[in-house]
Amino acid sequence: MTVINGQEIGPIGYGLMGLTWRPEPTPYEKAFEAMREALANGMNFWNAAEFYGPPENNSLTLLEAYFAKYPEDADKVVLNVKGGLDLKTLHADGTRAGIRRSIDNCIRLLKGRKKIDVFECARRDQNVDMSETFAAIQEYIDQGLVGGIGLSEVRPDTIHAAVKITKVVCVELELSLWTTDILANGVAAACAQYSIPIVAFSPLGSGMLTGKIKSPADLPNPMLLTYPRFQPSVFHINLELVKQVEALAATKGCTPAQLAINWTRAIARRAGVPSIIPIPGATTVDRVKENARLVDITDAELDEIEQTLSKFEIKGERYPDYIATNT
Repeated sequence: MTVINGQEIGPIGYGLMGLTWRPEPTPYEKAFEAMREALANGMNFWNAAEFYGPPENNSLTLLEAYFAKYPEDADKVVLNVKGGLDLKTLHADGTRAGIRRSIDNCIRLLKGRKKIDVFECARRDQNVDMSETFAAIQEYIDQGLVGGIGLSEVRPDTIHAAVKITKVVCVELELSLWTTDILANGVAAACAQYSIPIVAFSPLGSGMLTGKIKSPADLPNPMLLTYPRFQPSVFHINLELVKQVEALAATKGCTPAQLAINWTRAIARRAGVPSIIPIPGATTVDRVKENARLVDITDAELDEIEQTLSKFEIKGERYPDYIATNT
């Protein structure tokens, strides 16, 4: 079992973004059902953010309401919170003042219901020395208000530099059958070098790898329509890989989503790759149950999947130009 900051983590985690950061957020009672199901299935690493939704309805307001109703669950959950952004512009703010504002706001929204086990800046602030950013977070660790420091959406040299300044307990990165960049660009290797677990966000390719999305109109969040790889001109090309994933899943007797999620776990057996905790999101009990199923993928099957991936090139960047990546 993976350990993050001294806490045992289940093999699959749970991403909260989709519950609140969408045009029609999930009603709290329905969200609570999905959250309880996740915990019941061992998905105890919960990934939240200060900016996943508006001030009045975001990850942290949802969590506060959840733990108010189920206080006994607070110690069962390992809570990872992203912040460190200017909430008006969503640009990175790694200054001491910016970090204090962000963490203070997160603590205020949680109302003491749950400790922040890991805090990470959503993006590295390129204009601020990391030592200033980490020193500000360390103040809260010293006070017992935050457990540890994570990184998010970073490039290899950021990881190499960060570990010289602070203890990095995890690194959140995009990884899926649709996005394997970190396995080749030195990011996964850097994490492995320092035995830092990877928290793999979007293991289902924003829903594409579930096999349920057949056209841009089926996308769960309209915001994705602005992303390069979901554009009509390339959508049908990228859908070809999804068809292959569906075929591979059929031979395994599992759903495409289960194959995709468990591939991110299995790839950790490869040399130069650390432990990986995928954090799929789900808004219903049924989807949580589907995502939680553990599927064994053999080395031979990993080889087969890699051969399949080598035949396809996903068209379009992960994000539009206005969203910072590889910081």
